[in-house]
Amino acid sequence: MAAREEVLTLEAEVAQREEELSSLKQRLAAALLAEQESERLVPVSPLPPKAALSRDEILRYSQQLVLPELGVQAQLRLATASMLVVGCGGLGCPLAQYLSAAGVGRLGLVDYDVVEVSNLARQVLHGEALADQAIFSAAATLRHLNSAVECVPYAQALTSATALDLVGRYDVVADCSDNVPTRYLVNDACVLTGRPLVSASALRFEGRLTVYHYGSGPCYRCMFPQPPLAETVTSCADGGVLGMVTGVLGSLQALEVLKIATGLGPSYSGSLLLFDALGGHFRCIRLRRRRPDCAACGQRPTVTDLQDYESFCGSSATDKCRSLQLLSPEERISVVDYKRLLDSGSPHVLLDVRPPVEVDLCRLPHSLHIPLKHLERRNAESLKLLGEAIREGKQGTQEGASLPIYVICKLGNDSQKAVKILRSWTDLDSLTVRDVVGGLMAWAAKIDGTFPQY
Repeated sequence: MAAREEVLTLEAEVAQREEELSSLKQRLAAALLAEQESERLVPVSPLPPKAALSRDEILRYSQQLVLPELGVQAQLRLATASMLVVGCGGLGCPLAQYLSAAGVGRLGLVDYDVVEVSNLARQVLHGEALADQAIFSAAATLRHLNSAVECVPYAQALTSATALDLVGRYDVVADCSDNVPTRYLVNDACVLTGRPLVSASALRFEGRLTVYHYGSGPCYRCMFPQPPLAETVTSCADGGVLGMVTGVLGSLQALEVLKIATGLGPSYSGSLLLFDALGGHFRCIRLRRRRPDCAACGQRPTVTDLQDYESFCGSSATDKCRSLQLLSPEERISVVDYKRLLDSGSPHVLLDVRPPVEVDLCRLPHSLHIPLKHLERRNAESLKLLGEAIREGKQGTQEGASLPIYVICKLGNDSQKAVKILRSWTDLDSLTVRDVVGGLMAWAAKIDGTFPQY
């Protein structure tokens, strides 16, 4: 009996502590928000020149001060330099962390997104207690790391209306975004304001880094005059990324920014650094020179102001998984309608076209798994499986009736591609093929709350 009372007492104490923790999180969020709102009202003025290092600064930065290539003068230049970080995700977090630790004068942090639990594996400035908070949690962490560094968070998306003013306030810009429209926007803003741009990207086990618009080096538009088709672009949300890869690339970005700010000059202006984490090696390739006919930095530029980059690129300026519209509404079915069809017992085939690694995470038990790549290649074994499923399904239908095929994936993008492939096959002309809108993540959100999300 006494043991039972002790358990109840401990459970009550745990519940009380959880309530206190929840209250502290809410107070922290409110304080950070109030701090950010107050900072919005304060104009960012140029940093004053610095004549000498203090005793504390000499001690703090001593190991980089004794480097002959840096020394006191370089540290003084760094202390009066300002850097704008566009995107404080997997790349921006280590970049900002190392620049702050090195003693940069001011860090501007641009990010409109919130911190989700799935971000914590690579966004190392945030802890579990700050999950769901916005960019000012990163600023708070950086202030604890080095209180002498001025951190200015901008909890907003960088747009054509704000980019020129914001970029013009800083000496060096680091593009840590994960979408094509923002890359063009940041590039054009840097060209128009005369700022060097340190750009990096990471996907899966690979990363790349270069410096645009430095000296006579090329800009982003010199390399990519026209944006790629939206459906050919894979983001980290779509394809995944290893946190250590973003850590490596973000640290290299910080190094290039520091070298520009201190006068050493970058290593990758006019060249592209490629990193292969699986192979464990780096490779550097030369880029083409600045294009005389470049629309942004050429001899007769046509980009004289910022434009609508989402329209230009045909995609949204977000690192979230994009929702493609490849089919008409009649060629698609909602998860709610599919659930009704499933409950009715109507014969059909549910085709899951996700990669095997995603199917290992979760799947609907009645689905047939054939990866999209196998459909694209018309893999013989996969086609045999599909044919067997169709023949088996037709046994439950009336003679001459068509057996519908419903295609599902994670978000409803690959499933649309699969529908178009299946409809192009003449041997499946008699079948009804539709995709499930929103895929399995819509199923988890609207039908089965216990289904894993990823």
